[in-house]
Amino acid sequence: MPHQLNIDIKGFIESSFLDWPGQVASVIFLAGCNFRCPFCHNHGLVLAPHEFPSIDWETIKARLSKFTGWIDGVVISGGEPTLTRDLPGFIREIREAGFKVKLDTNGSRPEIVSSLLDQNLLDHVAMDVKSVLHEIPYARAAGRSGFLEKVKESLTLLRESGVPYTLRTTVVPGLHTEDDIMELAGQLCGVSDWVLQHFKPENALDSEFRNLTPMDQGEFEELDRKAHQIFYQKTA
Repeated sequence: MPHQLNIDIKGFIESSFLDWPGQVASVIFLAGCNFRCPFCHNHGLVLAPHEFPSIDWETIKARLSKFTGWIDGVVISGGEPTLTRDLPGFIREIREAGFKVKLDTNGSRPEIVSSLLDQNLLDHVAMDVKSVLHEIPYARAAGRSGFLEKVKESLTLLRESGVPYTLRTTVVPGLHTEDDIMELAGQLCGVSDWVLQHFKPENALDSEFRNLTPMDQGEFEELDRKAHQIFYQKTA
């Protein structure tokens, strides 16, 4: 009898042009996370996944079968997907259905990322880098302490993997200073792709963050320009 996958799917987007740049992708959201980022906008999947109905994988798989030739791949997001025990088997089924797979992760479980890479199960990885790579600011941004060395290990894995990857940092007033972002730009030298994201206060996990005023768009774009000037100089 085939193994029944233990996958708790809480969300499904049939087609997205944003979640995997350059690809048309479906997005699957898995429950649970080991971080408590105060600015998280998917906090329902983090704090109370039981309040959301689960979606049957076979139903989604049947739907995906109708997208062959239209959808390039499937993004597995969350929450934190690497907490899901049957993640390797889940990815295999997606790939066997003819789709590439992109994994979104916070980098806290490098042993899982390493195993998936070793099994050639991933076509792209997007990893969130929450803050400058020092213990206290990273713990503040992640809402949990003790994960920085794991995150650094995941960064090293991605650098050495040969698999396309993207690093993402959400710039949050009160959590990140301009100096933090400039230092992080230098720390990430040698990575292939790093994206700054504009913080959106709506529906943030921490209610206090819902009242924060995001950076002015022009100010954010200038920060992005200055950070990537350092990033590209260091990477070259």
